[in-house]
Amino acid sequence: MSAYGPLGIAAFALVCGGAFVFLRLTSEVVEGETRAFDEAILRALRQAGDLSAPIGPGWLTHVVTDITSLGGTTVLTFVTIVTVGYLVLASRRATGMFVLFSVLGGWLLSTLLKLGIARPRPDIVPHLVDVHDLSFPSGHAMLSAVTYLTLGLLLSRVQSSRATRLYVIAVALVLTLMVGLSRIYLGVHYPTDVLGGWCAGATWATICWMIARRYLPRPEERTGS
Repeated sequence: MSAYGPLGIAAFALVCGGAFVFLRLTSEVVEGETRAFDEAILRALRQAGDLSAPIGPGWLTHVVTDITSLGGTTVLTFVTIVTVGYLVLASRRATGMFVLFSVLGGWLLSTLLKLGIARPRPDIVPHLVDVHDLSFPSGHAMLSAVTYLTLGLLLSRVQSSRATRLYVIAVALVLTLMVGLSRIYLGVHYPTDVLGGWCAGATWATICWMIARRYLPRPEERTGS
């Protein structure tokens, strides 16, 4: 662990904590212990007299629908391809390939978790968008965390300015949070689905960052070689 330094040790603790929370949450979900909490949140986001109508002004649903598309497969694939292309053109081929395989690995993990847990979608309130797959963990929440956090953490390594690094990571966090919250508002996921997706995705992204920090050279190291 001395090779990673204090920041790496903190990241290792985050990985252990994220994995523990995800496993504990999964156990509670499978046993049905979270249903009362999930139902209360979903009902609170709908009009008391009409569960098909979400709270807030009419335009908010359109905004949230646009936000949730940022966690869709099409957008995330496009973002990943563009980022990998940029890194390759910037002579950071190793980082680009690592980003690609990190994102693909996270997507595979998300699929396996969904199939293994096999939680049905919520039927408490009408869905505001069409969905057809399983519920836990939220694919949008997990894949957003996997993609945006992995890209943010790895892209921050090739930035020379500390302010730029922090900005990239902050944008990745905000996008991940917004996409996950949008799934709850639209009624297509239980809150625990989203929390599980965030935990699993953030844990995977942190693992990828730790590997990259250990084995991929930083820009200044490459310049000096």
